[in-house]
Amino acid sequence: MRGTARVATRIRLLGIGLACALALSACGGTSGPEPDLSGSRAVTFPSRDGVELQGRLFGQGSTAVVLSHMLPADQRSWFDLAGRLADEGYVVLTYDFRGYCPGGEGGCSQGERDISAIWQDVLGAIDLVRERGADRVVLIGASMGGTASLVAAGQPGTDVEAVITLSAPTAIEGLVADGQLLQAISAGKLFVAGVGDFGAAQAAQELYSISPPPKRVEIVPADDHGTDLLTGPRGEVVKRLIETTLEQYAPV
Repeated sequence: MRGTARVATRIRLLGIGLACALALSACGGTSGPEPDLSGSRAVTFPSRDGVELQGRLFGQGSTAVVLSHMLPADQRSWFDLAGRLADEGYVVLTYDFRGYCPGGEGGCSQGERDISAIWQDVLGAIDLVRERGADRVVLIGASMGGTASLVAAGQPGTDVEAVITLSAPTAIEGLVADGQLLQAISAGKLFVAGVGDFGAAQAAQELYSISPPPKRVEIVPADDHGTDLLTGPRGEVVKRLIETTLEQYAPV
């Protein structure tokens, strides 16, 4: 009977472990090494409409890259790319949209989650890097972060060198990048999506077709979405697409 009880206990523990692993996977948890944040620093800044946001600055320089995360991820999904671009001479800002509180490094951004308003967070991020001395800015966004970057770039008075999107939808929960807005973006544009992520690939083609030049669309042979494109089987290809676009529009 004791042997049977021990086996049953082990089975229960294995089940709990599997459930925890699945929960971490569903929440975007990673089992890889922790990113090196020793060269970065925490920052707090307001969105354009006054919501307090938390982020991190990587690197030094006068050319800034603003990285905006996807749903349901947070700024941590950008840390590896941020370190890579910082090593190449860019100053890079990662941050959490309003209402996101990932814990650990970066703290919690204030406010309620409201996707329709996150373009105001992108504008606040641009304001921060400008205040810190950046004279050129590139926006890179994943999924909703890509749409928010486009909406921010299309606002009157917004001056950026380029906008790069990974799997950005044309619209999500009241956040809309329509033809009128896109026509206002004179900056360089790169739309990236995976061919197996059908909705995102279709949206990338649509965004490309209704945007003015300069523009480029790349549909890569992958099923990944947003920042998962950076860690998937075509990750290095996508990173090089980003880097070549930066070299074209905002070299350091």
